[in-house]
Amino acid sequence: MLEILIYTFLLSISPFGEARAGIPYAVLNDMPVFWAFVVGLVGNLLIFPLLAWLIESFSKKLWPNRVYKKGVVKLGRRAKKGVGSEIQKYGFWGLMVFVMIPLPGTGAYMGTIAAYVLKIERYKAFMAVSIGVVISCLIMAAGSYLGNMGLKTLP
Repeated sequence: MLEILIYTFLLSISPFGEARAGIPYAVLNDMPVFWAFVVGLVGNLLIFPLLAWLIESFSKKLWPNRVYKKGVVKLGRRAKKGVGSEIQKYGFWGLMVFVMIPLPGTGAYMGTIAAYVLKIERYKAFMAVSIGVVISCLIMAAGSYLGNMGLKTLP
C-alpha cells in the first residue's frame, strides 16, 4: 500500500501526468479513493511553488546568456499565442479554468509557466492554480472511482 502511495505521489508531481495520472493509478490499484485524492492533490499542489522558484532562480542567473534569453522569448511568445489571450482577458478565472480542465497540455505546470510569462501577480496565480488543481483532482477522483466500479461489475 505504501508503494502505491509513493508512486501516486511521484506521478502526481511529475510533468508527464500530474494528478491526472496519479489518482487513476492509485484507484486502479485498489487504493481507497480518499487516499488517492489526498496524495494526488498534495503532489500536484507542490508544483506551483517549486516551479515558480525554479523559474525565477534560473531566469536571474541565466538571463545574460544569449541562447537562454532567445529560448525564453520564443517560449513566451508561444505561450501567449496559445493561451495568453484567454488568460489575460479573464485573469484569475481564466487561469483557474485552464488549470482545472483535465486534458493534456493544461495543468499546474503550464498554468505556472503561463502565469510567469503573462506576469500575473504571484499570490493570484498561486490561488488560481491551486483552486484549479483541487477541482481537477476532484474530477479525476470521481471519474476514477466510478470507472473502477464499472470495471469491477464487468464479468
